[in-house]
Amino acid sequence: MKRKLITKFLAYCGATLLLLTGLLAIHIYLVTRPKAPDAGTRIMARIDIRKDINAAEAARVTAWLYQQPGVDRVLCNEASDIVVFTYSPLQTNAYQLTGDLGRKLQLPVERIKPSAAEMKSGCPVPNGSRGYKLMAYLKQVF
Repeated sequence: MKRKLITKFLAYCGATLLLLTGLLAIHIYLVTRPKAPDAGTRIMARIDIRKDINAAEAARVTAWLYQQPGVDRVLCNEASDIVVFTYSPLQTNAYQLTGDLGRKLQLPVERIKPSAAEMKSGCPVPNGSRGYKLMAYLKQVF
């Protein structure tokens, strides 16, 4: 009698675990599948300016980018000569903006796009967070 009860309990636990694993797999697929961009999609891009710029030129670059359709946010750092901006892919293209920026403002610019290896090795989780520590621990264990 006891053995039958234990077998039944283990069968229910196994079925529940299998069901939850299946639901997790479906959830991961739905969240990570590629989707076509929509009105809410924003992409972050980086442009390197290949000469030293001052605060006035940085302000000019920032103002010019804000005037472009689809550009939401612009950060221009004159110390590192880097421009980072977000835009809507339905309204504009980062390569087009880079070319137009270089031509209109007469600046040597280059669009920087991380390689697949850089994207794979990058981690959006800050080093000091619990999530990073947990991830580092799991990588060490497995």
